[in-house]
Amino acid sequence: MASVTSLSDSVQQHLASALSAVRPEAAGADPLLRRSDRADYQANGILALAKKAKANPRELAAEVVAHVVTGDELIKDVEVSGPGFLNLTIADRAITANLAARYADPERLGVPVVPDPGTTVIDYAQPNVAKEMHVGHLRSAVIGDSVVRLLEFTGENVVRRHHIGDWGTQFGMLIQYLDEHPHELDHKDAESLQASGQEAMSNLDRLYKTARKLFDSDEEFKTRSRRRVVDLQAGDPQTLAIWQKFVDESKIYFFSVFDKLDMEIQDADIVGESGYNDMLAETCRLLEESGVAVRSEGALCVFFEDVLGPDGKQVPLIVQKSDGGYGYAATDLSAIRDRVFHLKADTLLYVVDARQALHFKMVFETARRAGWLGDGVTALQLAFGTILGKDGKPFKTREGESVKLVDLLDEAVDRASAVVREKAQDLSEEEIAERGTQVGVGAVKYADLSTSANRDYKFDLDQMVSLNGDTSVYLQYAYARIQSILRKAPEGVHPSAHPELALHAAERALGLHVDAFAETVADAAREYAPHKLAAYLYQLASLYTSFYDKCPVLKAGSSDQVANRLFLCDVTARTLHRGMALLGIRTPERL
Repeated sequence: MASVTSLSDSVQQHLASALSAVRPEAAGADPLLRRSDRADYQANGILALAKKAKANPRELAAEVVAHVVTGDELIKDVEVSGPGFLNLTIADRAITANLAARYADPERLGVPVVPDPGTTVIDYAQPNVAKEMHVGHLRSAVIGDSVVRLLEFTGENVVRRHHIGDWGTQFGMLIQYLDEHPHELDHKDAESLQASGQEAMSNLDRLYKTARKLFDSDEEFKTRSRRRVVDLQAGDPQTLAIWQKFVDESKIYFFSVFDKLDMEIQDADIVGESGYNDMLAETCRLLEESGVAVRSEGALCVFFEDVLGPDGKQVPLIVQKSDGGYGYAATDLSAIRDRVFHLKADTLLYVVDARQALHFKMVFETARRAGWLGDGVTALQLAFGTILGKDGKPFKTREGESVKLVDLLDEAVDRASAVVREKAQDLSEEEIAERGTQVGVGAVKYADLSTSANRDYKFDLDQMVSLNGDTSVYLQYAYARIQSILRKAPEGVHPSAHPELALHAAERALGLHVDAFAETVADAAREYAPHKLAAYLYQLASLYTSFYDKCPVLKAGSSDQVANRLFLCDVTARTLHRGMALLGIRTPERL
């Protein structure tokens, strides 16, 4: 299906033609079109043009107006306002006809794909092997998943990467303990390959705590554990086989959590720290030979003039420690080499906590100096803020520990199920449980995605599952309400566009907003900003509520008007459904 030119783009093109007809030297000038509360759109670009041409802006605006074609096809009316603004009103027929073109493309709603897509590698959802996922892992997963969906929908080639923490000195202790107690990770039901995520996690958690206790109290075990680290790094087959058991057991758990989050994660996308081991020595050699990194007190370091410690001395990025071990920087730099030269990425996107900003700034600058991030490659940290409790402090349990992600999701689903049960009229218990899951997980995701990623936000479940205000439940209920209306349509009357009908002000406002979906998606994808799409969808649901209050649908004046209002309902529902899907949130047909 061909993409649909939005009304604002059509008006923009029309104004640009009128501008260049009046002032040929203004060809290509931006009319600066904006939505307005004075008319449908306001164009402010003539002021800058008049200044440049040393002309009177109101007179220039009047000349442009003389070249604007008005009528039923696009622009109904245009007038000069204030110091030289243009106020434009769109014809009702044009609004309905444009929505009909979008309606004819149910999959994409006329949203275009980018003409020259690139390849983006996005690094998100990075849990640690043998450790439970907590609330701190939520934002990377949810924001990353939505950005992937937005980019793919607009035609970008996306490579997902989950850079899990699966390497390091702590594995010496775990491997040694499992070697000495080989049945600690066995599952209760040996026949079943499908161990539950919770069982896998409790096995790992129990083993970790016991091994740690032994490590801290038994010097001989500590010595054996440290030897194991050397064996692991040297690639000893038996040690690697035991290490793999930890990775496999952790994946059972990871996949269960991502399943709860309603996120699709493929095994091939999980390339942890260990995936770059074979490149580390070469990364260090290349940096040292090129002079980008230098030896300092035995360690291989990269220095930066603008990164200073409290004592005023330069704080380096340590690529290799003085004992020969490799730090995070070596792994991250090797990952950049792999993503640029092997995966052929032109954009590297890292969805990582804002507290890592200095590390990534230094890593990206090092990669630039080494020539790995050339002119055609952009590396960007999509930094996100902290989740706070109601008290405005980082979200913790009463005991001061990190909140387990699974516990948080379970509680959200419980709260949402109570809300669904209260409102449910004809849902079975099974349906209430299914909707409760979709509403609860949706509430958590939407609270995250409706906040600009770099800001902190308060985690307040009462507010998140509220039917009022800017919540996903409000959007889901708007969608379900529309489906209910469509089901009640009189026999023989189907949603269909009637461009010949005049529109009520509430219909016009809703129609113009629906038409802006394509440009909102393009903006949100280009800026990696799901919150812009969330804000659009909330406004869409609000405008629909206003339309529903003011414009009877099933009891409209004529069967054509019923059909046209059903069409407006349906195109709104399709837009809500598609937009919520791009946020990774489900829209149940009944609530």
